[in-house]
Amino acid sequence: MKRNLFFIVLIFIILCGCGYTAGSLLPSGESSLHVDNFVNKIDITTEVSEKKVYYAYGPGMETDITREVIDKFIVDGNYELKGIKAANFLLKGQLIDFRREPLRYDANDNVVEYRLSVVVDIELHDLKEGKIVWREKNFAGESTYRTTGQFAKSESVAMTAAISDLARRIVERTVENW
Repeated sequence: MKRNLFFIVLIFIILCGCGYTAGSLLPSGESSLHVDNFVNKIDITTEVSEKKVYYAYGPGMETDITREVIDKFIVDGNYELKGIKAANFLLKGQLIDFRREPLRYDANDNVVEYRLSVVVDIELHDLKEGKIVWREKNFAGESTYRTTGQFAKSESVAMTAAISDLARRIVERTVENW
């Protein structure tokens, strides 16, 4: 009897599923998107202070972000990328911050691991309806890197990883309806 009940419950679970689904924020049939060039709003004249000891700046990051977001949408394949005049939706973004924060120190108080954060403000516009579908402030992608040891990598490699993480998260935010 217990064995039959087990199989009935198992079949019920398999047939019903867990109820988890991920839908798109963009309506079906309206799957064209234009990714506008990200704009760099980082003030490079800001002086390093006690609050921003690890202030960092990477020239051309906005171009790298735009390129990576476009590449991630192409790989995702849910939405066709088009020019601004043919697209149903417009994704706009501004690079507002790039931070390098220490995570770990050695015995001599030297930083041995950093976290890089690439921070943007982004919004998705419905061009047909003339409204904003969603807007995110301080949306970030991150990566860590070690400066010494067998797992050491350069800051530029970590920056590429942080930008890739940011782009992946932007595509997920656009595609998945949570």
